[in-house]
This record gives sequence, structure tokens and C-alpha cells, in this order.
Amino acid sequence: MQDTLQTLVSGLSLGAVYALVAMGFSLVYRTMGLVNFAHADIAMIGAYAASTFYLTSKLPFAVAMVTAIVVTGAIGLVIERVLRPLENKDFDLMLIGTIGFGIVLQAVAVIVWGTTGRAVPSPLHAAPLDILGIRVRTYDLLVMAVAAIAVVALALFLSRTKRGAAMQAVAMDHEAATAVGIDVGRSNALAFAIGAGLAALAGGLVGPMLYVDASLGGALGIKGFAAAMLGGFGSIQGAVVGGVAIGVLDSYAAGHFQGYSVLVTFLVFTAAIMIRPTGIFGERTVSRA
Repeated sequence: MQDTLQTLVSGLSLGAVYALVAMGFSLVYRTMGLVNFAHADIAMIGAYAASTFYLTSKLPFAVAMVTAIVVTGAIGLVIERVLRPLENKDFDLMLIGTIGFGIVLQAVAVIVWGTTGRAVPSPLHAAPLDILGIRVRTYDLLVMAVAAIAVVALALFLSRTKRGAAMQAVAMDHEAATAVGIDVGRSNALAFAIGAGLAALAGGLVGPMLYVDASLGGALGIKGFAAAMLGGFGSIQGAVVGGVAIGVLDSYAAGHFQGYSVLVTFLVFTAAIMIRPTGIFGERTVSRA
């Protein structure tokens, strides 16, 4: 029982990271009906940027994270601006464009940081907490707390602000939003920027948990994408539930199946999607084509 709870705690911290990645995927899809395939590589750039500001520039970890979020938010704006002329004209080319941006970001990472990668030490040096015989790393608690704050902040932004309401309107009906004077381009740009910021937050937080290299985006991206699908693509709450589910499943599989953990995780995921193709929250898919 104790081992099970220990595995659960580890899975929750990883699940919080996957949830952040999934939220970024879902936000852009919800607003534009577009899967941003560069999203995973933006997370990788965010991890590298945060580690550079933290280890090389010697900035406090929190400041390094915020700086990385700003940098990747700007990258998100650039991607959206380049793709904007294709919106509602050539959807397939937009998808290919996001793949192309992902390849460019991987090349930039190799040019700037090399292929060696880096290990990022935890910013918290406190000893693990002993809770009912379960050892909980303080950094895991920090990751879960930051992810929870990000989820609440995004939910409040979407429900309580004019910009958030505009994004919701664009997500529901693109043409009607345009007819009532909403700047669709600005809403899309904001979705890309926030999505990129969430990716950077995930990448920066996972740095002290995993090894930061050019392949990190693939590892985060595939599980974040799976989390978004499991929760219901386009659903923010679904992204959170899906992220936690994938994280816990991944942790249990790693503890019981070692080298076959990824296979087991995606076999279970595939079975779940076959049973409920629209995901847990079952939102109707969006099509802008």
C-alpha cells in the first residue's frame, strides 16, 4: 500500500507537467481548430531557456521561469503571425507549417545549446517530507502547486476577462465573433502566446525532474498530446484530468513494467480512446477547414 501511494505522488507531479502541455494544445485547438505540432518543441525551448537563465545567468529559479515564459510567448506570437495569412484558406498547410516550425526549433536548440544536454538541480534543497510513511519531495509539491495556480489563473482569465470572453466566442463561432467586431487575429495570437507560455512552464518545471536535451520535447509532447486526447481535445478541464491520468498511469507502469512502461501506458491509452473516442469530457471536435 505504501509503495502504491509513493508511486501515486510521483505520478501526480509528472501528471501536473503533462496537464500544462495538454492545456496549451487544447487552448490553441479550442480557439483555432488547429493542432500546433510545434508545441512540444516550444516546451523543449522553454526548458532550455529556463535552465540557461537559472544555471548560466544565475537568476533565481522563479525569475528564470518567468523570463523563459516571456521568450516562448514571443515565439508563439511569431508562429501565429506567420500562419495567419493561411487561416480559413489552407488548413493543411497550416498544420504542415507548425511541423516545420517544430523542426526549426529543434535545429535552433542544437545550434545554441549543442547535443549534450544538461541536468538541472532542484531549486529546493529541503529534505523530503515524511507524510504517513510516504516520502514526498518538496519539489514535487512545488510542481503540483504551480500547475494548480496556472490552471486556476487560466480558468479565471477565460471566464472573467474581456480577452478571455473574446477567445471563448471565437472558439464557439468564428464567423459570429467576427460579425460582432471581435478581432479574431488578436484572439488567435493570444491563444498561441498563452499556449507557448504554458509549454515553457511545463518545460521549466520538468527540468529538475528529467534530463534537458533536444529530445525532451518529444517525450513531453507525445504524453501531453495523449493527455489532451484522453481528456477531450479542446477541453481545458479535460486536459487537466487527462494529464493527471497519464502521469499516474506512466508512474505505475514504470514501477511495474520497467522497460515496457511506455508500451503499457499507450496500450491502456489506446484502449480508453477506443472505448470513448471523444475523450472523457467528450467535446465535439472543431473544424475550421
